[in-house]
Amino acid sequence: MTDTSTLRRLVWLFPDRESTRMSGKWGAAFWDAYVDVAKSLDLSWDRVAPEAVTVDALEPTAAKFYIDGERVTPEDTLFISSIYSLPYQSADVFTQFTLYAVLEQGGFYLPHPPNLAAVCNDKMATILMLKDSPVPPIPTVRIGSGRDLVYDEYEVATQDLPYPAIAKPSGWATSRGINIARDSHDVRGLLSLAQGGDTVLVFQPFLGHGTTDYRLHLVDGEVAAVLVRQPGPGAPYPQFSTGAKLSYVDTPPELEEAVAYFAEKFPVPYLCVDFLHDGERFWLSEIEFDGAIMCPGPDWVQVQHDTILARFLAYRRAHARFLSQGRS
Repeated sequence: MTDTSTLRRLVWLFPDRESTRMSGKWGAAFWDAYVDVAKSLDLSWDRVAPEAVTVDALEPTAAKFYIDGERVTPEDTLFISSIYSLPYQSADVFTQFTLYAVLEQGGFYLPHPPNLAAVCNDKMATILMLKDSPVPPIPTVRIGSGRDLVYDEYEVATQDLPYPAIAKPSGWATSRGINIARDSHDVRGLLSLAQGGDTVLVFQPFLGHGTTDYRLHLVDGEVAAVLVRQPGPGAPYPQFSTGAKLSYVDTPPELEEAVAYFAEKFPVPYLCVDFLHDGERFWLSEIEFDGAIMCPGPDWVQVQHDTILARFLAYRRAHARFLSQGRS
């Protein structure tokens, strides 16, 4: 079958604040694989800072868009837009939000719905939106850490919080900032530290040292891969940097109903849904429209490749539908 798609560029909007060392780390983990798979589809995959996008709308009905001085159009370019709000990216958050609005109004296809960018970047907003999930969201308390924290007025929200509890930033990523609060004194201490960076925290029941994380990669509503992250010895949460073991597995039967739920709720080309298993049951943790597709080791190179390929093909199909329907 001949490919008639006009899509030629996948542009990932990402704040240009990574160090040289971290850029190399992420490149080896998945960025380089994204470039290679895109190339096999006759596409380019570029990581672009928001400020690289400029717009000439001196004639608003024929606005011209550029990336680093090169003209791009809705027909040939797709923008991947998910908010990144780690501390060193905080200066770029507003720029990301406003650029999404500009691109959407300019007729570009954005596979990650801009209207959900804030919801999916805040763990509490996500949980409230998905409160009817067949796999229940993990109970959560959200606390801001502003200048009036000294008055302890947040305690009305934590009086029923079970201990130990997991504390984590409400909008960060890559498992950064996670700690354990063993009592109300720990809560106060962690909030006072978060206050230094105006960071909102969420607190959730600690499910135990053996808690396992299941990430479902959904492509067009179907499971393309399931990544399991098992915590390292003594680690309170599963993360590669703390010795976690990563592998791909079949979809647990207990999550099949949830897959159908998310496919209907989010009719998007690609979505990651994270669940936690405490040894007895599953809990919904969070969702990501731009969840990384990892390669835990040489045994999983093909799985990573096939999942990236399925994701990019889904983007191309969705882009074609978007254009055929009049960019609506």
